[in-house]
Amino acid sequence: MEFTADRSDSTTRQRVVRSILVDGPSTTAALAERLDLTPAAVRRHLDQLVDDGAVEARDARKAAGRGRGRPAKVFALTETGRDGFDQKYDDLAAAALRFLAETGGDAAVREFARRRAGFVEERFGEVAVAHPDLGPAEVLARVFSDEGYAASVRESPVGEQLCQQHCPVSHVAHEFPQLCEEETAAISRVLGRHVQRLATIAHGDGVCTTCIPDLPGSTPITMTTKEKVTS
Repeated sequence: MEFTADRSDSTTRQRVVRSILVDGPSTTAALAERLDLTPAAVRRHLDQLVDDGAVEARDARKAAGRGRGRPAKVFALTETGRDGFDQKYDDLAAAALRFLAETGGDAAVREFARRRAGFVEERFGEVAVAHPDLGPAEVLARVFSDEGYAASVRESPVGEQLCQQHCPVSHVAHEFPQLCEEETAAISRVLGRHVQRLATIAHGDGVCTTCIPDLPGSTPITMTTKEKVTS
């Protein structure tokens, strides 16, 4: 019976971690609602995850109009917590890029990063045609999610935000920001407009956030790409 309880607890903690990965830093109440658990049960698992170094508590941003009182805590994944997903080859990748930088300079690293980000342009038209009900930002979220980024789209006062709750290369991108920069450039190209990275997991933020401004006068490449694929 003790083994069964331990296994059950481990499975539930994995669900908690996965929920934070997909939905971003979360309060105890939000996790309890999503996972259909009691807040007390969630707190118990969060305490263990904090002790394990997989999760850390942060002060939530105070919402406008919020009354006085103790601010709610949100729980975010640490680098250790992210390690449990798909970052097993970070050391090897970082070493390879260091060698590339030493032998070919920044231009070689930049070219590698550009080619790696090629999946954005390669898949954008294909996904747009397969899912004509999705807007351009939602197509991008699907493309990035298929690559392991757990991406989603949120509305913002100036347009939309592409939010990536996970980054498979975040540890390497911390040392080589060209990886993030070329992803951003690829997003700009497929949308036919300037976009801006507001936050990145590689530099300690809880989520990678890219601002996609709403520009009524611009013409995204979406239709051109669709026409090219369907013709």
